[in-house]
Amino acid sequence: MKFFADTAEIADIQELAATGLLDGVTTNPSLIAKSGRDFMEVTKEICGIVDGPVSAEVVALDHDTMMKEAEVLRKIADNVCIKVPLTIDGLKTCKALTGDGTMVNVTLCFSANQALLAAKAGATFVSPFVGRHDDNGVDGMELIRDIRLIYDNYAFETEILVASVRHVTHVLESARIGADVMTAPPKVIKALFNHVLTDKGIEGFLKDWAATGQTIIR
Repeated sequence: MKFFADTAEIADIQELAATGLLDGVTTNPSLIAKSGRDFMEVTKEICGIVDGPVSAEVVALDHDTMMKEAEVLRKIADNVCIKVPLTIDGLKTCKALTGDGTMVNVTLCFSANQALLAAKAGATFVSPFVGRHDDNGVDGMELIRDIRLIYDNYAFETEILVASVRHVTHVLESARIGADVMTAPPKVIKALFNHVLTDKGIEGFLKDWAATGQTIIR
């Protein structure tokens, strides 16, 4: 499963990229606003840090303006992935862009039917939001299971990009189901490293090593 970071914070992206775990980045207008920086500037910088797809979202709601915005965004770098909403105009834009060889991430997917439409429109990625489903008392991972089944039934090439990931269990369940990608805030990705037995093991090793009085670097 590919790991994308859902952030526009450069320091976090650089730190994760240095681990070799980062396959891409997703951004949205809200994340860019939190960074307090210029949209085009920060997107270009992110594209220079990671080799994989960097989702940059259009803000228009009509097809014609989406296409104009996409034309500007895809000039930023070769690894820009245009992010469009799951609407009729969004899917029209998706079809036009992917037909021209541009990567497209169809976002704000909340049903398997919507995911089916995105795949038929040729989406590179579809982003179902599991955390927001959980917030409303619905099991978000059931949505991922349904999409995986449908896509496998018809051999759709659209990749399932699990979004609105809130905790490490979302990551684990996504991997179990066979999602292609998950995107999560840096704090969730870093939490994957954590285990009390790992901490205790390191503590024990260091204690025993200290007792030897030796050093590796001399």
